[in-house]
Amino acid sequence: MKTTESKIKGLYIVEPTIYGDERGYFFESYNKNVFASKEIFYNFVQDNQSSSEYGVIRGLHLQKPPFAQTKLVRVLAGTILDVAVDLRRNSETYGEIFTIELSADNRKHLLIPKGFAHGFSVLSPYAVVFYKCDEYYNKSSEDGIIYSDSTLNIDWKIPANKHIISPKDLNLTAFDKLHHCYDI
Repeated sequence: MKTTESKIKGLYIVEPTIYGDERGYFFESYNKNVFASKEIFYNFVQDNQSSSEYGVIRGLHLQKPPFAQTKLVRVLAGTILDVAVDLRRNSETYGEIFTIELSADNRKHLLIPKGFAHGFSVLSPYAVVFYKCDEYYNKSSEDGIIYSDSTLNIDWKIPANKHIISPKDLNLTAFDKLHHCYDI
């Protein structure tokens, strides 16, 4: 399993080692000891899975402390553009955006630590997204940034007339009006 830190400290691209033969393939999608050997320590407590069609944009979501979550995101079917925004106030990369295509074909994972907003857009006809969290979901700590924020100016790789956004996500706040910043 290869882990590569992105240009944003703490944000890792994980590429599992694939063992394939005429029957198909096998890989470890997570191994706590491998992560620990690279000094990446998380105790995952909850797994989540979603299915979405082309054009769906989910996010940008976050949970406020003390329920902030680290996520290990991967795609079981299809392709997404995964997006993480650094909200750690004391970070050199505060406000920076990281994007990566995750797919069932490339089998890459993205490890997103606490202190980030997270979202994704579905680039294939449909996608199944699976992610591990190191903290339980807590409804009262939900927060987020609207996907169309003009300061962040994220290119979701979906034409505007094809965007599918939930009413809840359409009511998220602008980046510069976010009342919560992380001191992580």
